[in-house]
Amino acid sequence: MSKAFLDIHIIQPVPPSNVNRDDTGAPKTAFYGGVRRARVSSQAWKRATRSAFHGLVDKSRLGVRTQRVIEQIAEKIAEIDPALKGESEALAAEVIKTVGITTEKPKPKKDEAGQDVVKAEESAYLVFFSSLQIEKAARRAVEDQHAGIKPNKKIYKAILQQDNSLDIALFGRMIADLTDLGVDASAQVAHALSVHAVESESDFYTAVDDWKRNDPDRDAGAGMLGTIEFNSSTLYRYATVSLQQLHENLGSAEAVREALTAFAQGFVESMPTGKANTFANQTLPAAVVFAVRTDRPVSLVGAFERPVTQDGGFTAPAVKELVKHAKDLAGTYDAPVGYWTAGAGELAQPLDELAERASLRTAAEAAASAALEKAGLAGTGGSQ
Repeated sequence: MSKAFLDIHIIQPVPPSNVNRDDTGAPKTAFYGGVRRARVSSQAWKRATRSAFHGLVDKSRLGVRTQRVIEQIAEKIAEIDPALKGESEALAAEVIKTVGITTEKPKPKKDEAGQDVVKAEESAYLVFFSSLQIEKAARRAVEDQHAGIKPNKKIYKAILQQDNSLDIALFGRMIADLTDLGVDASAQVAHALSVHAVESESDFYTAVDDWKRNDPDRDAGAGMLGTIEFNSSTLYRYATVSLQQLHENLGSAEAVREALTAFAQGFVESMPTGKANTFANQTLPAAVVFAVRTDRPVSLVGAFERPVTQDGGFTAPAVKELVKHAKDLAGTYDAPVGYWTAGAGELAQPLDELAERASLRTAAEAAASAALEKAGLAGTGGSQ
């Protein structure tokens, strides 16, 4: 197959918020172009995108990242053969240890009677397996138990190397103890940066004690008080997907199309949930540009190395700068195969210089189809 990449460029205004905070509770920031910018880490938006997948694809096509993988396999063993329920945790633990994943006993917890509740062992770190990998490992464990044979490391490793879920194929998997179970990510997600300089502000808040307020002898102070930092920003967001790597991770053109379309829509529409109840910063992008390339991925963040200055808001000039920078690069270097755009209203009008605007779903599906065609995967339903 040929090289092909789907680049996604987004301009998104975000009102007062703290969607991704540092160890002090302040919104994350970064210096770029000599000024401090608002920043949302790639990890935060990857997590938000993975959460968005649950509304876009069947749950069976996704994986679970957890330390409680022994519980996962044990539940599936008991489901396959209820007669093994009493020993399912021991069988699952043997499978995980046979593969070579380090396990540890979780700290005991007390029940209502004050007695220690014994929990199943956990992996010493987060592991990421697909639903099908868990099911096949459990089914094999049942077969081994009935046959009276010990788990075979080579067999179980092979099970856990096949049938990657869409999210594992996109975001990869790393297990430090077992590099041969690693999966190279096909998607790269940049840290979102504001197109302008920002300064964090602080919100001083108080909370009233509802019960104490009825006491005539109460003191006049609040029941609680504190501060929370926030900022407002217009963000440039960028991500790219390698179709070659995605196909290597999934094995079929049909699965690549499903993953690519889900990522294109999920990444665009998702929003990290940090302090969402406090700020309700539930915005959607003002402008989206999909670009298909056959040379290499190209971010357009350089459009904002010189901070955008306010002219009735940051969104309109940001969209103009994004389009101008895309055209400038295309005139100097290899141009993308094509652009597909989405954006509502007058603020997104400059996008029409790149391509006719469409709905997000239409633009995402058209861009995915073009990328598949350039990769040599269009019109193929099976493995390549």
